[in-house]
Order: sequence, then structure tokens, then C-alpha cells
Amino acid sequence: MLRMAARLPPEWQIDTEDLGNQHGRPKIQACNACVSSSMALCVYPCNCYGPRSETQPDLMWDLDLYGRLARSDAWAFIGPTNWYGPTTNFKLMFDRLVCAAGGNPRPDLIDKKDTLKAQALERSPQWRRLTRNHLEGRTAAFFTYCDGGANEMGEDRRPKLVKRKEWFDPDQEPYQDEKLAYQGLVWQCRYSGIEVPEALWTAGVFGEGKPYADDQADDMMAEADHVAEFDAWIERFVAHVALKGIVATKADERAAKSTTNV
Repeated sequence: MLRMAARLPPEWQIDTEDLGNQHGRPKIQACNACVSSSMALCVYPCNCYGPRSETQPDLMWDLDLYGRLARSDAWAFIGPTNWYGPTTNFKLMFDRLVCAAGGNPRPDLIDKKDTLKAQALERSPQWRRLTRNHLEGRTAAFFTYCDGGANEMGEDRRPKLVKRKEWFDPDQEPYQDEKLAYQGLVWQCRYSGIEVPEALWTAGVFGEGKPYADDQADDMMAEADHVAEFDAWIERFVAHVALKGIVATKADERAAKSTTNV
């Protein structure tokens, strides 16, 4: 993240955040899947939680991530692949961003969280005037990295610890292209009107064949060929965003303010 920030144009206003899952650090709260009851029950920005809560502290609100994402023209997400998928905190953040795709901007119409009123609103002509993609038009870029199983894989491409190897066919691995580990997040963005060009969705392999203890950030930066792939992704990001220009508005930022404090 810091390497990328240093390589972006100096005239850009850069905002960075580390969502690493550190021990003892506050967490992003889970999504309650309000959409499964009614799209109108899913409020934008999320009102299941709020800032500065003592009972349900939520990193999403305490870091003002809704406001920061709303005031940005483009986002770059960098994260590892964990068990064929994104990290827990990335998944939590994107689950909580489901409200950006058509979420209800008027919680006063449903008394904050009344399911029956939300369902009635969703069936009404008024809902078609309210619902919209709140972050439409922004650009999102994804760079995920993995270690190919580190030093746990045998020459037969099966994990060394697997005893009954006949039950494990490496040709059936779900993602032959590592970037697909983040496909759920990419398609959530696209569904929400957030542009993810193919050139800005990529993956890199670092530390393959090494133990995890020797595959830390400093070790990764020493792998020149793979770092060059990362730098090329940064260059494509800069070129795309510079050509596209400003997207965010002051109204977008105002709309991302909390309506609750639980």
C-alpha cells in the first residue's frame, strides 16, 4: 500500500487505510443481510451500526469508511488470498457495502428498521424514485497476491499433509487464475455501477515454495519480477483514473453521513 501511495501523482489527494486483522483491534461488524427481507430495509449508509458505539463498536463507522469511499474518485484494493478467497476484513467491508447498490437513503420512511414498512415501501412507486447506486461511476482496482501454498505443496501439486492423495485432484482446483479469488468483490462492484476494468483486476504470486515466516512484506519486496507486475498495475491505475477525472461530489459525501448511533 505504501509503495503504491508513493508512486501516485503528487497532485492527487491520497487516502490510505490498513484493514489488517490485528489482534485486539476493533473489527468491522457483520452484515445482517437486511436485503433478504427487503431492499428498502437495507439503508444507505448502513444503519445497523453507528459511530462511537460502546455496545457494538464498528470499524466501518469509526474509520468513516462510508464517507471516505464516497468522497473518492477511485479505489485500489490490495490484499492476500486466504483459502481461495479475500481476507475476512475485506469480505466484511464489502458485505457492509451492499447498501451502496440500491440501498434506502430515507430510513425515516421505515422508522429506522421496520421490516413491514420497508416491504411496503419497496412495493410502492416512491421506491423507484429513491433507489439508486449511490457510488455509481467510481473506479475500483484489485491486486490480490498469494504464495501458491507456500512450502506446503508437494511435487505432485497436492498438499504434503494429505495422506489419501487419491481423493485430491489438483486439476480440480477452483481457481487456476489466482485473481478469481476476488471475483465476488469485483462483481459486487460492477453490479453497483462501480467500474472494474479487466486491466485493473490482477494477481501476483510471492513466496511460492517458502515457509510463511520467510514470506513477509520485506521478503516480497525483494522479488523483483513480481514487484514489477505490481508496479505495472499501479501505472495502469494511474493512467485510467487520470483520463477519467473527478467523479465524486459534495452531495455524495453528505449522503454518506451516519443516521444512527447504536
